[in-house]
Amino acid sequence: MKITSIEVFAVRLPLKTPFIISYHTYKDMPSIFVKLHTDTGLTGYGEGTPDEHVTGETWEGVRAILVNTITPSVIGMNPFDLERIHDRMDKAIYGATTAKAAIDIACYDLMGKASGQPVFNLLGGRYHDQLEFPKVISILPPEEMAAEAKAAVNEGYRILKLKVGTDSQLDIERIRAVRQAVGDQIAIKVDANQGWETSAASMQVLDQIKDCRIDWIEQPVIASDMHGLKEIKQKTAIPVMIDEGLHGQKEMYELTATRSADMMNIKLMKCGGLYRAMQLVHQAELAGFTCQIGSMVESAVASAAGLHLATAKKRIQTNELVGPLMFSKDIARLDIDLPFVRLSETPGLGLNIDEATLTELTYTHDVIEQ
Repeated sequence: MKITSIEVFAVRLPLKTPFIISYHTYKDMPSIFVKLHTDTGLTGYGEGTPDEHVTGETWEGVRAILVNTITPSVIGMNPFDLERIHDRMDKAIYGATTAKAAIDIACYDLMGKASGQPVFNLLGGRYHDQLEFPKVISILPPEEMAAEAKAAVNEGYRILKLKVGTDSQLDIERIRAVRQAVGDQIAIKVDANQGWETSAASMQVLDQIKDCRIDWIEQPVIASDMHGLKEIKQKTAIPVMIDEGLHGQKEMYELTATRSADMMNIKLMKCGGLYRAMQLVHQAELAGFTCQIGSMVESAVASAAGLHLATAKKRIQTNELVGPLMFSKDIARLDIDLPFVRLSETPGLGLNIDEATLTELTYTHDVIEQ
């Protein structure tokens, strides 16, 4: 089997409500889909959802890199030859992990379809029978976040993920308001998305929310400040998770060597897809760290890829692959029974792509042939 042509779709996915985090407000989500065609007639779908604040890639840039640089280097290759494909992509361009993730995910979709296996069977088999989604709550006034949290609990959610990272005092009020609204039995995780910037500013907040019993604090300092992250870890009993500061093997090596965090948020867009994410999970396991699979708010395509990895790996204990719950239109559907999702035994990613919706949401469409 070899890849004979690749289609690239630049899409904007409509959100039900704006998604507000410390560094940006999203009214829709720009994403890039790829469709790999093979000489066997099988096709595979992948997705790259860029975040210029995290990887330095833009929607326009990912499309251009795929069309002009990456796809010409992989056409003609066997999608099973992932080591070689990643080597080709790495030689074609440094970084560009979101673009590479799109090709990687599509290759896994093809491998699963060709072998008649769901992707999780290619990653180690089913370890978790089902996965649980958190409810992710955007930055809003404290009373609105509390009301949204209470409504989520009434819907059946047992885990809340609070976005903070603006005004520190207001963030304290937000966290307190949510805890008071939902009681003691609901798990609350807090994500500052680098918004508190320094270890000193972060500790001022964390010292004042000790009694709120949060499960962990995620990326309180700027991404490059590994020393600040370690300082927070040493000074608080609240577990510390790294997100924006962890991209690939280099950062994972530094983390495991310095013990600068308690937990790792691995994202396919930050590391370059499932193949690279597997390497990071194995590094974390060797060092005794637990992992989460996170998301750039991706469609059902990239979210399914992350869910396949989370299903297969004991070391991945949580996920934040909630993008499909946030869109008013998507190009595929997952089998979700809130707050749980279970992947079927359908080969590949297990998705039926809605081609009509993909066409409707597409702004530009490119075809690269051998």
